[in-house]
Parts: sequence; structure tokens; C-alpha cells
Amino acid sequence: MNLAEMSLVDLFGTLMGFFFTLCVFSYVFGDNILFRIAIYVFVGVSAGYAAVITWYSVILPQLIRPILGGPQTERLLALIPLLLSVLLLFKLSNKMSAIGNLPVAFMVGVGAAAAIGGGVLGTLIPQMNASINMFDGQAAAQGGGSWLGMVGEGSVVLFGTITTLVYFHFGARRIPGKPPRRLAVIEILGWVGQFFIAITLGAIFAGVYAASLIAFIERFNSLLDFFSLFLPK
Repeated sequence: MNLAEMSLVDLFGTLMGFFFTLCVFSYVFGDNILFRIAIYVFVGVSAGYAAVITWYSVILPQLIRPILGGPQTERLLALIPLLLSVLLLFKLSNKMSAIGNLPVAFMVGVGAAAAIGGGVLGTLIPQMNASINMFDGQAAAQGGGSWLGMVGEGSVVLFGTITTLVYFHFGARRIPGKPPRRLAVIEILGWVGQFFIAITLGAIFAGVYAASLIAFIERFNSLLDFFSLFLPK
């Protein structure tokens, strides 16, 4: 596609993409007004998008419609979040902000319960099951793998998990006249756990770096595509 074949909307979107890409890349020279403009627009668009999604996916179908035209049971249940939302507005006033502590406490409690439940059911238990399955010789035979290799891999994972947890064990023995110190075994296992933590953080950093590099290549290609519009074909 060349410049003559583009519609006005496509041309405007391409110019905006080119402009904001240059604004973000201008951060190479330090914080400046162009980079701030790009950040402000990004935050504003994100907030507007979140507001629209919240209205059409949460407030309208789960609050307004049940109150206006739902059964009696749904109307009574919808009054609870409506009441909590009204109480939350009192947080805008310094004198009456204490009234809004109830919905804030409710949100914090629900958020903490969801985070803990997700961490236990979505991370801890599946990781325990995956570690146990590594020592399953029957599963290794069915998968065509070596039971010895699977046990070796599982042992490394189990040893790394144990040493990492030991590293965060801060219990120490109190000896009269000496500063508290952990047992020698705990110190050694914790020292080994540091290597597993370093490897994990290195892998996470490499993943973040690779994702950032992919995003940079995509944006750089968009600049090249923009300049190619003005080249004769």
C-alpha cells in the first residue's frame, strides 16, 4: 500500500503512530515535553478505555439493569454494591471519609482473599503437583522418557525449592554474649538458595529484556513502513 491508496482515517492513524513513536523514542535524550505528551495521552486513553469497559461490562449489566428491570431478588442484591459505592464517595470529603472505610475494608478483604486463593490454588498447589509428578516412573514410561532423567530433574527442582525457602528462614539461635546466628546447615542451604534465586531473577530479566526488544523492533519497523509510503513503487 502506498500513500495514494490510503484512506484519510488510515493516514491519520499512521501519522499519529509515527508521531507518538518518535515521542517515546525521544526519551533517549532525557525527560522532555514530547515524551510527557505521549505518556499523558497513553494514560488518558487507558483511563477512558477502562471507564467504558467498566460501564458496559459491570455497572450497566450488573447494577443498573437489575435495579430497573430485574426480579425482586436481583434488585435487593444489587442494592448492596450500590450502597457500598455511595459510601465510597464519602472518601472524597476529609470530614466524612471515615464513613467510606467500610467499602474500602470490603474491597481490601476481597482483594486479599482473591490474591491468596489465586496464589495457593493457581501457583502453590500446581507447583507441588508438578514436582511430585516428576518422580512418577509410570508417567515417564508412558511419555517415552527416562525415569532416571526425570528423577534427576525433579531432584534439582525439589532441592532448589527447599534451599530457596530456607534462604528466607530468619529464625536464629540466641547464644549468651554472641549475636544471634542461624544453624550452620541453614546457612549453607540458604547460601545455595541464593544461586537459585539469582538464576530465577536472571531468567525473568532476560524475558523482560527480550519482550522489550521485540516491542522496539516492532516500533522501528513501523517507522520504516511509514517512510516506505513516500517511496515510489
